[in-house]
Parts: sequence; C-alpha cells; structure tokens
Amino acid sequence: MPTRKPEELQQVLHYQFRNPALLRIALTHTSYANESKVPTTHNERLEFLGDSVLSVVAADYLFHQSDRPEGELTRMRASLVSEEALFQFAGEIRLGDYLRLGHGEELGGGRSRPSVVSDAFEAVIAALYLDGGLEAARNFILPFLSEGKTAEDDYKTRLQEVVQQRPGAHLRYEVEGETGPDHAKQFTVAVYRDGERLAEGVGRSKKAAEQHAAQKALRALQAKG
Repeated sequence: MPTRKPEELQQVLHYQFRNPALLRIALTHTSYANESKVPTTHNERLEFLGDSVLSVVAADYLFHQSDRPEGELTRMRASLVSEEALFQFAGEIRLGDYLRLGHGEELGGGRSRPSVVSDAFEAVIAALYLDGGLEAARNFILPFLSEGKTAEDDYKTRLQEVVQQRPGAHLRYEVEGETGPDHAKQFTVAVYRDGERLAEGVGRSKKAAEQHAAQKALRALQAKG
C-alpha cells in the first residue's frame, strides 16, 4: 500500500485536480493493475504522453535560456529528461511514497527503483497536462529544470574548478535552514571558500539548494573578476 495518499501529493504539486482519478492512474503501476481483482487502469499510457509533454517544455526552456547551437541543446535536453534526472526530480517530492504497486514489486523495492519512479514522474506530468493544460504541466516541470543538474550546467563542478585555481583552496556546503512540512520541504544551503561565505541557495532538496548556491557563487566571483 502507498505510504502517502494522493491528496497529500496534490499539496506538494501545488495543484488541485478537477479529476482526481487522473492522478490516481498516474500513480498506479502495471503490477498493481495486474494483481487487482477489479479492472484497474495503470499509468503506461500516461507515461507515453508525459514523456512528450516533458520534452516540449524542456526544449522550450532551453531554447529561451541559451543561444547554444542545436547539437548542444539536444544534448542538454537529453540530460534533463534522462531516467537519472527524472529519478532525482521524483526523489525531491518523494514520489515513490505515493505509488500503488503490486505485492511482488513492493517487496522487490519498486518504490526506489529508478525505472518505476521516473516513469511515474512522466505519468504525473501527463495527468497535470490532461487536467489543467500545458500551463499546469509547465508550472510543475520548470522548477525542476531550473534547479536540475545537467552535464553542461553542473554549477558545483564548475565552481570547484574555479576555486581550485587557487592552490589549497577548499569549498564547503552547509545547510542553514529547512522550512515546510516533511513532504514539501525547502532547504537553504550556503557555500564557503576557506571560511568565506560566497553565496546561499534554496531548493526542494539539499542537492538542488547546493546547485543554486554554487550558481550564485559563480556569478559573484565573475562579477569580482
């Protein structure tokens, strides 16, 4: 059984479904439908649609955020919509806790299986799209894309490279605050260079907050020249 109810997830999504059945389907794995004694719709069709919606939103976001050539944009989009990235995004809202899984899948660790959780994330996108249109889906997706780590936009790695130009320099990230309930926390993280506070960032996970802090630190160091 899910450890959390779909109604709680609506609070995390900051969206109230007009048709709550869509969200319930998005959270239903094929294993649950196969074991159900009554006909039950699973999330594979929603996953198909959500994949396309995510790709469009990611492409539009990258197109307007960067003037990089087509090849680079394609690689960046692939990184943002990869199973690894989606699993990370889903982890920020603890999506696995809400899934309806069959008994065998539950025992096999399905709630933390990247393929299962990332597919459900795409299904949730589709549910939002069908219930509230592209804008509802976009509002959900964009915060993850702007916080997300891609091969080209890993701010922590880039900051480390800049800092290491000074021999012996050391970076440290420190959580300075947590707000919100367990299912919708927001973290504040500061980044220090040899004890000097460079910047702070916020995010729905510690990793996202660290990336945000690193991004702001890079801008601050570049401004100093």
